[in-house]
Amino acid sequence: MQTVESCQSILNAGKTTTETALQLFDALEPVDLDFMIGRWQGSGLHTDHHLDGFLETLNWYGKEFVDPETVHPLLFLDSQGKIFKVAPNPTAINVLFNLPILKNDSLKPWLSLTNSLLKPFVKTEESQARLRMMDYRGKVSATMIYDHLPINDSFRQVDDNTVLGIMDLKRSPQPFFFVLKRSVTH
Repeated sequence: MQTVESCQSILNAGKTTTETALQLFDALEPVDLDFMIGRWQGSGLHTDHHLDGFLETLNWYGKEFVDPETVHPLLFLDSQGKIFKVAPNPTAINVLFNLPILKNDSLKPWLSLTNSLLKPFVKTEESQARLRMMDYRGKVSATMIYDHLPINDSFRQVDDNTVLGIMDLKRSPQPFFFVLKRSVTH
């Protein structure tokens, strides 16, 4: 299906169709739990999903997998460039996922400011997810399961330091895609 070159081309472009992203995801090999341990820097793979660019607007850094029981699914950068861990609030997530502002580029500076204002209320040091091997789209691979949200993130290996992730959100017909690159600094 996809050559290594076309896979890298799609990921470097940061944009494709949902159909192509699904084909790419399905062609990639699964990863085990140990492979995912560490801190990962994230970026969206835009597929015309309503969340495209949203996390980046809020200065999303990525995810951290300490062990299978200790996962920090949402790491963000504060205004000084320091990483902080966020406890995803189910009510806030449901409201945010349905706001029309996600598609309004003129409101993106406001969303970035919101990150700084809300930090004291959402910051946590407690694990907010866990990691398990699960079957998704016909392959058993490492999957992050949020503790308080109906979301599973499944991962497939692009190379030794890159995975393609797919967020499976209950009640959302279109999956959300993202790329994680292993962070060299902790």
